[in-house]
Amino acid sequence: MSRIPLVNQDAMTPAQRRVYDAMLSGQRKSAPVGPLAVAMHRPELAEAMSALGLVLRFNSTFEPRLREFTILTCGRHWDCQFEWASHEGEARKAQLSETSIATLKAGGSVFAQEDEQAIHDYATELLTKHFAADATYQRIVALFGIPGVVELTGLIGYYAMVALMLNAAEIAVPTGMPTLPPRG
Repeated sequence: MSRIPLVNQDAMTPAQRRVYDAMLSGQRKSAPVGPLAVAMHRPELAEAMSALGLVLRFNSTFEPRLREFTILTCGRHWDCQFEWASHEGEARKAQLSETSIATLKAGGSVFAQEDEQAIHDYATELLTKHFAADATYQRIVALFGIPGVVELTGLIGYYAMVALMLNAAEIAVPTGMPTLPPRG
């Protein structure tokens, strides 16, 4: 059960109903779930989060494998069970290797793919030190260019926000979904 009660569809304000209906009929084609369901208490926030999520998740310039790798990196960093459960399967569909998924799940930090290692190092430095070392930053620029740095930083920030929203609300993982093991 969620610490923050989810908005009841029958008791929505006009603003909540407008945002809800827009998500149902828009690109998402679904009712708000997870962090968007929590954010429906502030429909303007849910709407803004949804719009940003559409850009970063569904209109990303990053190939799906790297996008899902970044999302799982954030989910593991924040120990966000719901974020992990929602994206482990998506990562497999995007052809992220089982080895990379298992390494992230275990809290590991060494990856065989150069692009995954660079993203992991960049995200980890931003999330733990709040800055990225110049050498780490330059590796990202070399791989993805300046627009890629901007988008990757936005992706990391967005999924950090998502993880914090989910963790604060204590959104439960649906039965049968994958979960993160406790940190050792």
